[in-house]
Amino acid sequence: MVKSMSLLGESNASLDPNWIRGKHGRFHFFYDLDPEEESLEGVSGVFVIWHGGVRPEWVYIGKSKNLAATFHKLGENEEIAEYEVNGRLFVSWSLVRPKYQDGVLRYLNGILKPAVENPGPPEENVEPIPIYAPGYAAEETP
Repeated sequence: MVKSMSLLGESNASLDPNWIRGKHGRFHFFYDLDPEEESLEGVSGVFVIWHGGVRPEWVYIGKSKNLAATFHKLGENEEIAEYEVNGRLFVSWSLVRPKYQDGVLRYLNGILKPAVENPGPPEENVEPIPIYAPGYAAEETP
């Protein structure tokens, strides 16, 4: 079993990658997020974008060496923006160490099956690293 201590550098942690939430414990609305206010300039991690609504759906999963720049760029992506009308887009990120990011992405892409394909997915030979999806506990992860 992979422990997030190897993912995040924390000891005695579970497989919860500590998906970041905003004020009041809620996930951030993607288009309301100010990446600089969240101090994401130059910060590396993995992230998930999804929409709520009648039929919630995982929209996009990625990694970044600079989450602020990536979020600004993806905010202009028309394919992702189309899902905003389905129930607002949400985003969360986790500060997974770079050497484990591809394994986490491989796992999340496999179980969540995002609607918008990431143009730079991990190689097929990358070992998936199981983690909780945002908003889920171990027994609930899809």
